[in-house]
Amino acid sequence: MSAEEPLFRVVRGAPTAEELAALVGAIVVRSRPAAAPPRTAASAWARSGRPAATAVAGPGAWRASGLPR
Repeated sequence: MSAEEPLFRVVRGAPTAEELAALVGAIVVRSRPAAAPPRTAASAWARSGRPAATAVAGPGAWRASGLPR
């Protein structure tokens, strides 16, 4: 592909400058790879509110949830 060759062309209709700009913007956004946001470690304060890893599941779980650990 040469530098003079367009990346796309309008086959039908006569788009306005605003419509053409919107199309180009949509193509640019879609062609960019999505970067995942970096994971941040939970603070000690946030971790203290989470249930312990010793959660009980199965028969009797409701009754065991009220017992001291």
